[in-house]
Amino acid sequence: MGSKWRKLKLSLSLNTACLYVPRALDDPPPPPSPASASAARRLSDAADDLSPAGRSSFFRRPRTPTPSSSGLRLPKSSPKSSKRTCAICLNTMKPGEGHAIFTAECSHSFHFHCITSNVKHGNQVCPVCRAKWKEIPLQKPASGLPNGRSRIDPLGRAQDDGWMTVLPRNRLDGGRPISSHLHGPEPSRFDDDEPLDCEPDSSEESTLGTPDVFNTSFGTMEVKMYPEVPAVLRSTSTDKFNVLIHIKAPQANKRQDISETQAESLQTQNSRAPIDLVTVLDVSGSMAGSKLALLKRAMGFVIQNLGPSDRLSVIAFSSTARRLFPLQRMTDIGRQQALQAVNSLTSNGGTNIAEGLKKGAKVLSDRKCKNPVGSIILLSDGQDTYNVSSPGGSAASHYRRAQQCLLPLAIFQKDGTGLQIPVHTFGFGTDHDAAMMHSIAEASGGTFSFIEAEDVIQDAFAQCIGGLLSVVVQELQVKVDCVDPRLQFSSIKSGSYRSTLSSDKRAGSVDVGDLYAEEERDFLVTIRIPVDESGHELSLLKVNCVYRDPITKEFVSMEEASEVKIQRPETAEPLVVSMEVDRQLNRLRAAEAMAEARAAAERGDMAAAVSILENCRRVLSETVSARADDRLCTSLCAELKEMQERMANRRVYEASGRAYVLSGLSSHSWQRATARGDSTNSNSLVQAYQTPTMVDMVTQSQTMILGNPMPRRKLRQALSFPGPRLREKKRADYGV
Repeated sequence: MGSKWRKLKLSLSLNTACLYVPRALDDPPPPPSPASASAARRLSDAADDLSPAGRSSFFRRPRTPTPSSSGLRLPKSSPKSSKRTCAICLNTMKPGEGHAIFTAECSHSFHFHCITSNVKHGNQVCPVCRAKWKEIPLQKPASGLPNGRSRIDPLGRAQDDGWMTVLPRNRLDGGRPISSHLHGPEPSRFDDDEPLDCEPDSSEESTLGTPDVFNTSFGTMEVKMYPEVPAVLRSTSTDKFNVLIHIKAPQANKRQDISETQAESLQTQNSRAPIDLVTVLDVSGSMAGSKLALLKRAMGFVIQNLGPSDRLSVIAFSSTARRLFPLQRMTDIGRQQALQAVNSLTSNGGTNIAEGLKKGAKVLSDRKCKNPVGSIILLSDGQDTYNVSSPGGSAASHYRRAQQCLLPLAIFQKDGTGLQIPVHTFGFGTDHDAAMMHSIAEASGGTFSFIEAEDVIQDAFAQCIGGLLSVVVQELQVKVDCVDPRLQFSSIKSGSYRSTLSSDKRAGSVDVGDLYAEEERDFLVTIRIPVDESGHELSLLKVNCVYRDPITKEFVSMEEASEVKIQRPETAEPLVVSMEVDRQLNRLRAAEAMAEARAAAERGDMAAAVSILENCRRVLSETVSARADDRLCTSLCAELKEMQERMANRRVYEASGRAYVLSGLSSHSWQRATARGDSTNSNSLVQAYQTPTMVDMVTQSQTMILGNPMPRRKLRQALSFPGPRLREKKRADYGV
């Protein structure tokens, strides 16, 4: 029977096709030729590189590989090297080179970048066996990416099993199979985290009020103060004099607050604070298809950008939740295991966000060792079907419901006031519960991002981890004190950050928490200034900052606190309003208008919501900042106009308006970048608060080829707002 198949194959000129020739039981097996034996070894190794766990099932069906008829000849070498040769570039496919391996449906393997270049020129057949492919690696332009940059779509269409983020197999472990945590019962305690180089962290966290060690530092953190106007008449009193406190975190890898001995000891350690990251991922039935495939690709990007000192754990939830693997270091082996676990995800069932968050928090609360930074990333595309949740209602009711139903107690500090584990939430698509996701982020100290277009998920994750991987300040507390005994504070406008005033209103503080490298914060302090006939100058307030260094774990105190002063002239003189104060007043006005418009929209009064946003936009366009072409003012006006369009009617608001507004409120209240609309594009007008590391990570996401990361670039200054030419071109559209 086998001879008849071979004769038929030759007569039909199918000698080069990948056909399995059935052999009768009485036919003796033909001796393998050297070429076919080499090809078999090559296929075996390629399959081994792609999926070690599935190697046995990969070869259950026998096949007869045939020599190439494309004119390419494999170099004559030892079996070990020949089985790792790409038939396109004729270079070896060795482990550790960082190149992704593409295995076609005919089972031949190539470098991913080689085959995408081949397919780009119209070749949709296997270069080895000439079999026509139904699924091809496709490099297509991504919508909205600047400068014509392109993004890889591995199979031309996103599918659950089409994910192509593949790391080369690590053989440093001597071929030892990596253990799997995908099956079997979960432990009662998640204290099986992979040990760190340091000793287990069994001590309680020190409080800011009683730090154990102080390391005095000057110049590490930038602190500036700006009075609203430089002078107030002696005969005039005011209860609403604004002073801006501007804080900027130090740059990454430029540390001036450590001694030479400490610097030498840190040379062998990470130049940044390592992180314990838990991703809580929705794999319910609504995630089937392109959503799950794009989520896998985004998680592949996250895994590739974590370092060997960072630890990752993944929780997948649908009707129930399951920990895929414990907190483990992202070494080469750890990355490979994480990729295998994420690649195994399938979609089914309902949406139980509470159970997913519970297990995510348990991973961090039960761990034996702690990295300096800890965070949870939560992604969901639907509404929680197992807990009380509804999109309508007030912000306060959603906040209470998030605390009572969805957020485990481990998220908060023991006293219930400080933030312990920030949860950064991502609403995927138009069917998620934006109000609840925003409340979860707000209650835990995280941010809420709205992923409207499915292919933006990787950029949104990139922006988030770009910040998390650059924490340079922790537990920051800003303290303000009145200098003159006649002064009192009226208020401290700090957004979502907790602020307090003393009983005599002469001292106050703001609990800021963590700051990313070069991240900025602005707080407006309102002071009561009395009539003063005694002097020509008045000292208003001084600022002191205390924070923990995430690497040395020592407290740093800005002991040389500067003071801000104003003049008290007898006669009125022309005064120049501070541009810095004016632009922050605009930010607060815009945030208040967004909150008021959202409340009107929830009541169903869409006309009132649009009117509130339009009035605010008109007020902003008449300010000093707008006349000076201030970038923040341009961005705020563009965002307000975008929100007006998304509140045009109830249907549009329900589909995308609510999520867009809440993501904007999250960004402005925490003064931290969130993804919404086209905000991750470099030419977007709706941008704010991006740090250089965020910009660099998003750029890497938009330009990388999966499995073959682009070389790391030197961090550049954040382009949080568009350049002058682009702003001038689009200003007319937003009435600025």
